[in-house]
Amino acid sequence: MADQQLFLRSKVIVEPLIDRFFAWPYTTAPVQSAMNLAFLQVPLLESYLQSPQVHVAASNNPDLRGGYFINIPEERADEVRDLLAAIKRDRAHILRFADAIVAGQELLRANATGFDLTPLYPKLPSELGGLIELAYDTDNQAQLRFMEPVVYKSDIYQESRQSVQLSFETGIERPFVLSTPRLPSADVLELDIPFRHEGLAELFRTRVRPTTLGHLREALGLDDTQAGQLSHMLSEEPALAEDRHIESGGRIRYFGHACLVMQTPQAAIVTDPFISADSTAGDRYTLDDLPDFIDLVLITHGHQDHIVLETLLQLRGRVGAIVVPRSSRGNLADPNMALMLKNQGFPVIEVDDFDEIEFPGGKVTATPFLGEHCDLDIRAKSTYWVRLADKNVFAGADSSGIEPSLYRYIKQELGTADYAFLGMECDGAPLTWLYQALLTIPITKKMSNSRKLSGSNAEQAAAIMTELGAKEAYVYAMGEEPWLGHVMATTYTPDTYQIKQIEEFLTWCADRGIKAGHLYGQQEWRW
Repeated sequence: MADQQLFLRSKVIVEPLIDRFFAWPYTTAPVQSAMNLAFLQVPLLESYLQSPQVHVAASNNPDLRGGYFINIPEERADEVRDLLAAIKRDRAHILRFADAIVAGQELLRANATGFDLTPLYPKLPSELGGLIELAYDTDNQAQLRFMEPVVYKSDIYQESRQSVQLSFETGIERPFVLSTPRLPSADVLELDIPFRHEGLAELFRTRVRPTTLGHLREALGLDDTQAGQLSHMLSEEPALAEDRHIESGGRIRYFGHACLVMQTPQAAIVTDPFISADSTAGDRYTLDDLPDFIDLVLITHGHQDHIVLETLLQLRGRVGAIVVPRSSRGNLADPNMALMLKNQGFPVIEVDDFDEIEFPGGKVTATPFLGEHCDLDIRAKSTYWVRLADKNVFAGADSSGIEPSLYRYIKQELGTADYAFLGMECDGAPLTWLYQALLTIPITKKMSNSRKLSGSNAEQAAAIMTELGAKEAYVYAMGEEPWLGHVMATTYTPDTYQIKQIEEFLTWCADRGIKAGHLYGQQEWRW
């Protein structure tokens, strides 16, 4: 088998890990990763070890879905104890760095009163030396500004924290990715390599181009046992869909959640790829349905359901560039996505509002993204306007209609959209659910609940459509697809507020002769 030409099997998945926790932007970018390790993940492990049975019971309680509980059987508690000890031992300097950030913020709150900040530098914790700048905004509010490119060169960023697990998609929902670390398992191939490792690109290219087990063994540095595990993940035949390319016109396919695949015979554009590997199911497009080469991947924002490293790693070697919105450079809540992805080995283009990127036969324009981030100063977010095969497509992701006149400017600049795709998770999770580890002073539950990760409600979505003048409107599934539950952890019923708001919006569209729909699973548009 070592010299036989083989393809990667359809249902193979990868889970990228950092200190055995699932990797997403706020655990991958080094500053935010330190904060999450110190103030979320370590306390979570400690809590589990105090009462494993409580965590397991809570993990299996539908009413607590998406809560921060570790779903690992009590009989494996010693392995969790070993993980915690290893983190405290091997990542001690990273934990000190997180503590230093809190101390630096406290120093500013106590001493930065509008006067010269220079005397404060010697008083900062030594762990921050050379990695931050102190600065006022024009309202005399002081802040730490992180020099992110420098942090990536420091020992705060350690590729040794990274590893990947390869396994088969079983159809059984995996534990929630924000809370449960991934321990070794007999049915999982463990690879102690960084995400940027070229062997991963070689491996995932074999979905579309065969290679030999011998070549992959060398590329990934596998031992005999690992090579044996990998051999079961390879097949003589590809699982690629015959209709993954088109010969004329244009096509949009909905792959679930906020993922669109827009194609012409010359090019392919993908938004927020979050794609199932389960090709045995007939209710969704999967990795097998992707075109062999993707010109541009468009990332709208840095939440774990929109920049999904689990999917992105499987596109390594098949993408012209990943397009990401420009961050505010150094803001604690706003990590630089371009830096993060470049350090994982991806080709990246960074854009600001109304920047343009041409591709064969078409053009992408970055457009503004409003709200949805709990009122934090997060600027790395973008919607996109895609022109291909004489159609205009607005990919609105979770952008809100709280200020509808914004969309008037988009129409004024770019014209009328033929298709508008919107997010309507209009009663999202509170501030502390996703950002707790970054908050250096406590906030009340009432304050947290007032600031939510919410997209548009019916009135706001209608206002977007009024200003855009789009011909058709589609609301993407907001975590309703069960195969995405390990990342979304959401549960809806027909009476859920968000569902009722979508129905209200669809009625609004129908009353005005606008073709509209609530997406789920798979759908296709051709022209």
